[in-house]
Amino acid sequence: MSVNKEVKRITTNTLQEMKQRGERIAMLTAYDFSMAAVVEDAGMDVILVGDSASNVMAGHETTLPITLDQMIYHASSVVRAAKKALVVVDLPFGSYQGNSKEALYSSIRIMKEAGAHAVKMEGGTEIVESVTRILAAGIPVMGHLGLTPQSIYKFGTYTVRAREEAEANKLKTDALALQEAGCFGIVLEKIPAKLARQVTDSLTIPTIGIGAGSGCDGQVLVIHDMLGLNKGFKPRFLRQYLNLFEEMSGAVKNYIADVKSKDFPGEKEQY
Repeated sequence: MSVNKEVKRITTNTLQEMKQRGERIAMLTAYDFSMAAVVEDAGMDVILVGDSASNVMAGHETTLPITLDQMIYHASSVVRAAKKALVVVDLPFGSYQGNSKEALYSSIRIMKEAGAHAVKMEGGTEIVESVTRILAAGIPVMGHLGLTPQSIYKFGTYTVRAREEAEANKLKTDALALQEAGCFGIVLEKIPAKLARQVTDSLTIPTIGIGAGSGCDGQVLVIHDMLGLNKGFKPRFLRQYLNLFEEMSGAVKNYIADVKSKDFPGEKEQY
């Protein structure tokens, strides 16, 4: 008789418990089934289907061009591979900034069509109304403060945010507002480590850092960056665990050479 062991899904409540006991939360991006399966098998806590797919999957300069339909496509592929990890999906630019009704509609589509477990959106007090409305529909929301890539043309640069006191104070206010609105967690991107630690200590919900130092409750990286698939992209906050660009390029060159020399396929690779 076979025994069907049910895999216990990581939930937003799990992340809350992890913060309370001081266990760090591991989060990586994924955009397709195969990569998500690798991340899932390794034991990842949270998989983010980021709008960074606009950059690493489609080759755009910014995250702005990716559409809601495209995000749903990527998310549905990831969800099919994720048996335990919590899958969070970015609401793309233009899908929630108009009003809270539009934000709710976009979130419902992501949850219903992709089977995601939560959505993430950039902004502070200005999105509280949307957060409240989405949560009222039973959809978990993660916030995102600091460097918010969807606002890159407003910032004009990808440099560290909230170095000045005024911006730092606003970030603190925004973080508390998002927590009060009901967000289950907040991504803090590219802000001073001291500020990130202060924000983390002031909140009861977990923070996930990217370029925000070690004081956050967890960390997230873009998987293409972490694996070295993006040639030449090495910001200070990135720890590159592999150099897959060179390894894969070498493998492809070997394949080309074997085909040209008639070495492939050999006797063992024929029927």
